[in-house]
Amino acid sequence: MSVVSKMLWVLESRSREPLGLDELAAVTGRSRSYLSRIFPLVTGYSVTAYLRARRLSDAARQLADGAPDILSVALEAGYGSHEAFTRAFRDQFGMTPQTIRRQRNLNGITLVEPLRMDIAAPVSIEPPRFENRPAMVFAGLAQRHQMSNPAGLPGQWQRFQPYIGNIDGAIAGAAYGLVGEIAENAFEYVVAVEMRVGAEVPAELGRVSVPALKWARFTHGGDLSTIRQTIGAAEQWLSANGHEASQASYSFLEYYGPGFDARSGSGDIEIWFGLDR
Repeated sequence: MSVVSKMLWVLESRSREPLGLDELAAVTGRSRSYLSRIFPLVTGYSVTAYLRARRLSDAARQLADGAPDILSVALEAGYGSHEAFTRAFRDQFGMTPQTIRRQRNLNGITLVEPLRMDIAAPVSIEPPRFENRPAMVFAGLAQRHQMSNPAGLPGQWQRFQPYIGNIDGAIAGAAYGLVGEIAENAFEYVVAVEMRVGAEVPAELGRVSVPALKWARFTHGGDLSTIRQTIGAAEQWLSANGHEASQASYSFLEYYGPGFDARSGSGDIEIWFGLDR
């Protein structure tokens, strides 16, 4: 079972308990920082956001079934007051608990269902190619996105497109998506090209430094819509073979090579995990 599958098992089987990264780290044997990065990459949710969404989805079902009062539902979902529960419920679903209880149905809201424990199983993946690389420097555009709904990614790539192939000192042939800090349910994403040693980064672009690492390069066989399944399968392969992803900044990359077709979103895509061991 992969690390993410273990996390999902604990989160679903003990969803009413006050779980956190410390407990998940004890169960999985991995560090808090590793878990806080890998879980969102595979699932699209931070641990906190997933637990909150699952608890509120269960609460919505109770309200639609005619729960006798809202406060008891709020307390069972882990909220100490009617007001706090109402705020969280409205943020999640766009309507109040009172509305769901009054209408006695779930029309107009999208519940968050349990994620598959065997999240990587539907994807077939080949063993990675390992490569030791020195420290790298990238030039790119950074933006923060919601992990569960990164709708701004295509626009970010579109804004960067004029720079690809037109930056002095850039290494031609590939572009990269670098995942940076993940906080709550948002993440930093940098669309970038790699720069040659000593080359100047254009003033209007950001500079990102990535330390020297051993990289596991996994080929992604589908288009961009299935990239999270490949990330999950890659994490499972690394766990099963005794490897642990690095905690260094920008140690997870998406690689788009010369054969990538931006119109179809497919071809020559790799997932790179930097490794500690």
